[in-house]
Amino acid sequence: MSDFMNAINDLVKEKGITRDVLMEAIESALVAAYKKNYGTSQNVRVVFDDDMGGFEVLMRKDVVEEVEDEFTEISIDEALEIDPRYQVGDVVEYQVTPQNFGRIAAQTAKQVVVQKLREAERGMVFDSYISRQGDLITGVVQRISNETIFVNIGNTEGILVAGERAQGERFRVNDRIKAYIMDVRKSTRGPQIFLSRTHPGFVERLFELEVPEIEDGVVEIKSIAREAGSRTKIAVYTEDEDVDPVGACVGAGGSRVRNIVDELFGEKIDITTWDDDPHVLIKNVLSPAKVEEVLINEEEKSATAIVPDYQLSLAIGREGQNVRLAARLCGWKIDIRSHSQYYADGEPEEEYEEEYADDYPEAYADEDAAEYAGESEEADAESEEAEEFGEAEEYEEAEQPEE
Repeated sequence: MSDFMNAINDLVKEKGITRDVLMEAIESALVAAYKKNYGTSQNVRVVFDDDMGGFEVLMRKDVVEEVEDEFTEISIDEALEIDPRYQVGDVVEYQVTPQNFGRIAAQTAKQVVVQKLREAERGMVFDSYISRQGDLITGVVQRISNETIFVNIGNTEGILVAGERAQGERFRVNDRIKAYIMDVRKSTRGPQIFLSRTHPGFVERLFELEVPEIEDGVVEIKSIAREAGSRTKIAVYTEDEDVDPVGACVGAGGSRVRNIVDELFGEKIDITTWDDDPHVLIKNVLSPAKVEEVLINEEEKSATAIVPDYQLSLAIGREGQNVRLAARLCGWKIDIRSHSQYYADGEPEEEYEEEYADDYPEAYADEDAAEYAGESEEADAESEEAEEFGEAEEYEEAEQPEE
């Protein structure tokens, strides 16, 4: 085998590119080199001889009665001189490898080969990451430019823009970082891997990493609602009667969920049980608030949750966060009413107009919530205590709302 073919085999091993891709790149390079030096209109192809380690440049011309383009056509008379079996419409192919097809052509071929190799490598990187879209990845912060973090994830860079980081998250060069592969795109400079730490899928992958029951499929994550940097609600379910899905996610002494909270820089996590019965589900997702009764409107997919008066502030949450996340989690519009409001004089009072719909706006601002709920200083104190409860109990299996 010639030095040329040995070099080809070495490139195949070094670059991790298939031999067919590399040979195709070299063929294209040699054809480009020939056309550049011997005529751009000529119809040629390159054939390799693996045994001899060489190659031939073959000219292809169509057999015609009258030649109009000498670079692509040959007369029937000339074709018959080559082979008496040729007819009009056939294709004649003969060797035209120049004796001086040397240094200039080789240099041109080298440039094209390098470009083809680079494109092939980029294609391989793109293919390897497009299949991992939605996965968790670990890398090292390589550089930071204008609040955009570039993460070394092996054979390429991941891009983590400021909007995909939770407020308060700070990283420095050489920090190890986990992120969610949100999107993979092709570009002229190679594949772009866009990362996220705010995507709900990031929390889901962290739970899969920490909780073997989720990884094994025994426990299923049904839904996640998240306001990155502040709070996440997650609903889990299992068909195994011997497994407590919430307890499995929390772990012994809260060890499993504590690791996730640490990765999220202290973000609070509420873990609740999924139920196909919307009455039970809505009670569960409003945890840690206690719910007396849930009234369902199937047609509008909305619900009214009636809570004890002293639980109203807790059920709504600061700036409506608890009910907003609960509505996202279960997929129902939820209107929170206190017991005294709903049953005053035996008739419901005028309903609060802001319900939590699909886009869940920042409803229940402080002033509106205070006016709607009739909050007193005691209610505010109750809310503060509830927040403390949420921090302390998020690592333990909290008592589930009474069904």
